[in-house]
Order: sequence, then structure tokens, then C-alpha cells
Amino acid sequence: MVAKAKIRGTGSYLPERVLSNRDLEQMVETSDEWIVSRTGMKERRIARADEFTSDMGIAAARAAIEDAGLKPEEIDFILVATHTPDYLFPSTACLIQKALGAKKAGGMDVQAACTGYIYALSIAKAFVETGAYKNILVVAAEKLSSITNYKDRSTCVLFGDGAGACVVSAEGKGLLIESIQVGADGEQAELLMLPAGGSRLPASLDTVTNGQHYIKMAGNEVFKHAVRRMETACKECLDAVGALEKEISWLIPHQANMRIIDAIAKRFEHLPPERIFKTIQKYGNTSSSSVVIALDELLKAHTVKTGERILLTAFGSGFTWGAAVLRAE
Repeated sequence: MVAKAKIRGTGSYLPERVLSNRDLEQMVETSDEWIVSRTGMKERRIARADEFTSDMGIAAARAAIEDAGLKPEEIDFILVATHTPDYLFPSTACLIQKALGAKKAGGMDVQAACTGYIYALSIAKAFVETGAYKNILVVAAEKLSSITNYKDRSTCVLFGDGAGACVVSAEGKGLLIESIQVGADGEQAELLMLPAGGSRLPASLDTVTNGQHYIKMAGNEVFKHAVRRMETACKECLDAVGALEKEISWLIPHQANMRIIDAIAKRFEHLPPERIFKTIQKYGNTSSSSVVIALDELLKAHTVKTGERILLTAFGSGFTWGAAVLRAE
């Protein structure tokens, strides 16, 4: 009998510091009304100067492992979705492995930008269902404040820091990962990117002076692609398990922009607005970690009954996109 991968524990972590729209009004030419009307965001969390992606990931990981009823030494593999790693190498997964004391676990980072958690979840599902590993820790953590230009009002209002995690296993009760669909389109790579810091544009006086180590985004173009790609991925996931739209109890979209979330919601007319789970108003866009942070909060705040389905979807730089259908056991 083929093993079935399930999420058996979740956890999340948000830094203490709150960066409100009023705070941003003192930093850049903007207003609370402008930010809320265009993004739906009111606050976001910002990590301390001495608090890094791995630190946030460790906190979320510990919570997820405890929620799963496991010990760190029972984790076989660690996948970390991030595009703000502590270092280019070693991987953030190795730093988290050391801190947790998960001595038996292998580990690697996954870079698919805002879709990173769903990409990592797809890898974890494959590992478990092929019998390669038994308990996999999936972490999504981002310190986006480290690559955000707080003089650029088009981007600085959007991003926050945070981490989420889950344990994927073949045993125990939890959320069965029924289907996952992921995709990519490298033709659109330049519409959302971090220009410098890699081998193409190594750090130099010029790259720093020209602000090329900050997020660059063509917002309107990203919006058009995001809505279409997420809708398609969601429909493909539902078709893969023979599920109808009305059978979805909760939709958790990537928390990128309220306009994008609303546009996705209109394409699921059978899903009541209150069943679209949102954290964007208080955390902003935390990239790869946004979906799993929201999933953890949903599970802590609501009882998901046996048989109910949760639909996850995300879109990010690359372009990358994906969706997953989870069913409560």
C-alpha cells in the first residue's frame, strides 16, 4: 500500500516589532488611506537587527514539531523555503538542523520565491510517498526587511518578516495532501527580481550605490499574471482529485495584495467571503511563509472537521505558482 503524505503539525512565528501604516507615513511619502485602499495592509512585522531568517524558522519549526507530537531527532529531512537566507551557503536548512538538534536529518533550501512553501510541500509529499523519508520538516521563513528599500513607496509598504512550518508524515492524523500542482514561466523573470548579489551581478560599490540589492517589481504586470496563474493551478488541483469548487471549506491564498485576493475570490463564486482566510491586514506580504503562517492560524482559530478540504495557492517571482488541496482526516 502506497503511503499517503499528510500535514500532522504546524507552527508559526512573527517578530515582535510592528511597522504600521502610520509609521510608514513618517518614512516615505504615503498615507494610511493609500496603503489600505491599494493593498489591504495595515501592519506588518519586522525582525530585529540581530534576528535572522534561520532564527524565525527555528521558532516556527519547534512549534510545528511539538504540534506533531514528535521530537527533533525523529525528523528525517528538512526543507526550507526562502529567498532571504542567512547566507548563500551554507543552507538555512543546515542552520536550523543544528539549532533543533535534528542530527539524523538531511536538509536543503528551496528557492521558488513566494511559491516556495508549496514547492517544498510538493517535494515533501514525494519523499514521503516514495518511502524515502518518514517525517519531513517543511519551513518557510523570510526576512524581507533585509532586501526592502524603505525609500521606495511602491514596495516598502508591502513586505514583512515571519516564518511558518509544518511536519509532513505518512503516520498520524492530520491534513492529507491530496493534490499539488506547481508551474513556472522564466520568460517573465525580470518583472519581479533582486538584481544583484548573484554571480551575474556580484556585490560591488556600484551595485550598492545603485540600489540593486533591493526588490524590484513591475506591480501591474505581476498582478495580471498572479490572478490567472493561481486560478488555473487551483482548478487543476481540484480536477486532479475530482473535487468541486463547492466542496472547498477554506481558501488560503498567498497574502500578496488584497486586490489579488479579491480577484481570486471572484473566481470561486461558491465560496463565501468569510471562508477566504486572510492575514494580510496584520502581516503584509511575508512571501514564501505567508500561506503556512495563515494555515497555522486557521487551524488554531477554527475546528476543521473530518472530510473538509482546504485549498492553498501562491504566486511569486520566476514566475512561479502553485496550489494544493488538503483534506482533514
